[in-house]
Amino acid sequence: MAPRSLDSILRLRLYIAGRSPNSVLAESNLRAVCAAHFAAGHELEIVDLLQNSELAARDRVIVTPTLVKMSPAPTQRLIGNLSDHQLVFSTLAAE
Repeated sequence: MAPRSLDSILRLRLYIAGRSPNSVLAESNLRAVCAAHFAAGHELEIVDLLQNSELAARDRVIVTPTLVKMSPAPTQRLIGNLSDHQLVFSTLAAE
């Protein structure tokens, strides 16, 4: 099997606000979806808005939790605790 190119790896960035209940739930839900559907290849970066507001400003994130699908294109965003696993999966799988 040929290695996946960097552009085809699912790259995700989850913006949270510390350990708030919705942030904790969003991270847990996202990890569950990734384990079930994208275990073979994904990168997940967790960004705490309280500690890294510059990156959030650059990505124009003003609400947490916010999930940003960085690649592959198209870039997608989901806001909230990501409890609808089917919606999260279908959004992340969209190409």
